[in-house]
Amino acid sequence: MPSPEPSAGMPPCVLEDMPPPPAGMPLIVDFENVTKTYDAGTPRAFTSITDINFKVEDRPKIGEFVGVLGPSGCGKSTVLRLIAGLAPHFPQTMGKVFVNEQPVQGPGPDRGFVFQDYSNFPNRTVIDNVAFGLECAHVEEKERKAKAMEWIQKVGLDAKRDGLKYPHQLSGGMNQRVAIARTLIMQPKIILMDEPFGALDPTTRQSMQDLLVSLWRELEATVFFVTHDIAEAVYLSDRMYIFSPSPGTIRHQLKITPADRPARQMQAERSFQESVLAVRDILEKLELEKAALAAKGSPK
Repeated sequence: MPSPEPSAGMPPCVLEDMPPPPAGMPLIVDFENVTKTYDAGTPRAFTSITDINFKVEDRPKIGEFVGVLGPSGCGKSTVLRLIAGLAPHFPQTMGKVFVNEQPVQGPGPDRGFVFQDYSNFPNRTVIDNVAFGLECAHVEEKERKAKAMEWIQKVGLDAKRDGLKYPHQLSGGMNQRVAIARTLIMQPKIILMDEPFGALDPTTRQSMQDLLVSLWRELEATVFFVTHDIAEAVYLSDRMYIFSPSPGTIRHQLKITPADRPARQMQAERSFQESVLAVRDILEKLELEKAALAAKGSPK
């Protein structure tokens, strides 16, 4: 998250345990000893995550960006879907998941989800895609279309030129902008993003990173962002959770020295590149650990 210049001498990437939340500060997401096993009690049983513990404070008018990294299949997406209350990942097999200090019962309008594959409705125009959540909330047609036009502009599209187009008439980057607008128009307190820029080319990806930061600042929400792109995670994150190989558990929590300029400029900075290398070193060690376990015939 771009913010003021770090203090002189501050290391580019600090590996440390996150301090406990200040006394009395409410939590927006809280995982307590959470394990998820699919098809439990059957020969197909598979444990995706085990003993996940973390607490993210509610920071009104500020928010926080939480990056989530780890080897493929380590349960990163499972964590997001447990927060969202989406089956079959939800409910957890063991432990407790709280949102706004209440047990998660299922999906809710306080949480918005942006997927990698856009998930736009092919038979709806851009305006109707963006306004879908408001329609479900029974917002009057004139109001919801006006808000949709506003959010289409906010995500960098032209409401008049693009608003009546259908998803098949849009590029990948444009489709993802529509998906982001459809999610953020509901002004969720928690934004869950599962590799939303994974299918985009590098230039478009950097533009989307900058767009996301600007929109996040406006909404002041808490964002959980799953990605395999280390540079993307370092640029966006305030804190970062790095998962072990499957069954995933949080192996490292990184406090990232904030970026202070747009993605294209920041990613050319030496301190930024050092941060990326530090995180890459952690991930490479985890991959070696995964390979060693596989060679010994241990369960992954």
